[in-house]
Amino acid sequence: MSYSAIILAAGDGKRMKSSKPKVMCEVLGDPMLGWVIDSVRGAGISEENTGVIVGNGAETVKQYLAGLGSFRTFMQTERKGTGHAVMQAQEMLADGDNVLVLCGDAPFIDSDIITAALNEHVHCGNDVTVITADLPDPAAYGRIVRDANGEFSGIVEKKDCSLVELGITEVNSGVYWFRAEALKAALPKLAAENAAGEYYLTDTIGIIRESGGKAGTFTAEDTDIVLGANSRSDLLQLNIIAKMRVMAKLMDEGVEFVSTDGIIIGRNVEVGRDTLILPGTILRGDTVIGESCVIGPNTLLENCTVGSGVTLNSVQGYDSRICDRVKAGPFVQLRPGTVLHDGVKIGDFVEIKNSEIGVNTAVSHLAYLGDSDVGKGVNFGCGCVTANYDGVSKFRTKIGDNAFIGCNTNLIAPVEVGENATTAAGSTITKDVPPNSLAIERGETAIKENWEKNFKRKRKA
Repeated sequence: MSYSAIILAAGDGKRMKSSKPKVMCEVLGDPMLGWVIDSVRGAGISEENTGVIVGNGAETVKQYLAGLGSFRTFMQTERKGTGHAVMQAQEMLADGDNVLVLCGDAPFIDSDIITAALNEHVHCGNDVTVITADLPDPAAYGRIVRDANGEFSGIVEKKDCSLVELGITEVNSGVYWFRAEALKAALPKLAAENAAGEYYLTDTIGIIRESGGKAGTFTAEDTDIVLGANSRSDLLQLNIIAKMRVMAKLMDEGVEFVSTDGIIIGRNVEVGRDTLILPGTILRGDTVIGESCVIGPNTLLENCTVGSGVTLNSVQGYDSRICDRVKAGPFVQLRPGTVLHDGVKIGDFVEIKNSEIGVNTAVSHLAYLGDSDVGKGVNFGCGCVTANYDGVSKFRTKIGDNAFIGCNTNLIAPVEVGENATTAAGSTITKDVPPNSLAIERGETAIKENWEKNFKRKRKA
């Protein structure tokens, strides 16, 4: 038996007031569509067997999907309802398949729930199984209607509900498992005879039952699976819920928070026990942080690996590796390709780009190191720069172990400073410096006494 999935991602999202498709709006830094795709993958459905219905902003969605894998896309030119959307992907309904249909703007559907519902679907021999949730306030969700015997008989959208049906608290999550043949037979029978004038996928339930098919439900314990976003307010609520879920999980694993203010942690971020996350910290992408660290306040890390015992105060790091016992900040930027080895100290107002900094090296304040290979035990004074770009090409600087780079030294790449060498403060080094030597490269001081501009400035003041 094989499985496929159809993700509905063609919604206009007019209330979002956004230039991008609704499914591309982000929860904790990832598009809602990405959350859904991960759940589908987690349930064992391959990207080759996953079709995405696109509409508004189709090229944006396609470009995003191309970065994730070989997904199939189907264009819904006119938005005529969920049933109409699935009609666009009928070629995916292969005999013998079970097909999952779900919404691309409901990020909290879980792969475990998808799998459990599939098991129920197959075990009961259903032609369709709807994942449902029981909500104290069913709001605008479609109601699950049952007959006098308690058997599932259909779904009624809120706008079409009677007063009795409005009181039903079991609602449709928008996630379904279908036997492909049953869905393929039901789709041509859909009619737009409802308040919205649309082809509802929910109407396939009645059609399947009328043809002698079997319909069932799977009730999820996690009621958040029904949550989607139709407005910026909805999107904010999704972010708040997701944020607290992530933080609760990390606290269960031994991570400490003193406040939730301004903290945003992506769903794929890993943090070791006894690490303290301070306010204003944003951790994104595939960031991994070790144990007993202090991260923040006001620190942003994206796709970074951080060791244990690290302190980062007001640091921004991207695609970098920070080893054990590193101290950095405040006001430090680590650009892609940076590696800080054990015990490195980075002072305030320092930027490091595509450079490897050796064990126990100290880079004082107001420095820039770009495209540099720095040994262990090196000391940089204030205001040092490795000038890596000549306006056309970039070059590397190499500094040996235990070198001392004096304040306001400019190292003009390509250049190499040997082990245990020293550069004098204020030097602009343009030639290689041998090991154990002192390099002084300054112009001669020229003094012009009684310079006329001084007198002009004095009169102006």
